[in-house]
Amino acid sequence: MKQFDEEQFIENKQRLLGLMEQYTDQDIILAFSGGADSTLILKLACELAAKKGHKVYAVTIHTKLHPMNELELTKKAAQEAGAIYRVIQVDELQDAGILDNPVDRCYRCKKYLFTKLREIANNQNIDIIMDGTNEDDLHEYRPGIQALRELKVVSPLAEAKMTKAMVRKMGEEYGLSAAHRPSAPCLATRFPYGTALSYDIMRKVEKAEEYLRSLGFYNVRVRIHEDIARIEVDSKDIDLLMEHRAEIVSCLKELGYAYVTLDLEGFRSGSMDYKVKN
Repeated sequence: MKQFDEEQFIENKQRLLGLMEQYTDQDIILAFSGGADSTLILKLACELAAKKGHKVYAVTIHTKLHPMNELELTKKAAQEAGAIYRVIQVDELQDAGILDNPVDRCYRCKKYLFTKLREIANNQNIDIIMDGTNEDDLHEYRPGIQALRELKVVSPLAEAKMTKAMVRKMGEEYGLSAAHRPSAPCLATRFPYGTALSYDIMRKVEKAEEYLRSLGFYNVRVRIHEDIARIEVDSKDIDLLMEHRAEIVSCLKELGYAYVTLDLEGFRSGSMDYKVKN
């Protein structure tokens, strides 16, 4: 876990609780992915809203650009928290203008997806839409954040300056099973910008990463450069990966990759963004 100042954590946590107290003075909609960030927001929102007689709608956007095994998990978590659960089925690969994986892909996706949420909010006469953007996200290449601002989406974690490490710690304090769930970003992030995207190539990546996780790896990314699969795992796990080298190579070659490589820098979020950040 990333280190942080304990006093700062306590201060930011109190700021978050204060914000959530204000926001739950009315019904809200939460874009709910089931990850550590949105699960913490869901927990706080449901507890506070229930005391005031207000509703929390946890809306999961079912997109083929994300791993497919999340839907039952999000439904169970939302219902256990006491939220009203909704699922939106979308095909943003076709409808958001991202077939060629443009540099502003994240902006186009967020604009498309949260416009759908805004339509639901308007139909329910709800003003506040929340998401799980945290403080760390503000310091990465995240063009989608601009779309959230344009659509007036509220990001309480970022407002309270809660980093990912702080979110995980607070989630742990609340006993949330999602507190230490690894991030599962959009599968399009596994390909260089300008690559023609299809659901078939993304499903192959998903299968490759599922296999690696089955071997005990926590953070896993399989980045694709044409017929080369570049594996990222946490640096501390590189020796473990080498122990499974033969079976990993066999699995990925069966999926159709001609070359299987290990990234010696290890796992790092947003490694495909190095050109646009520099």
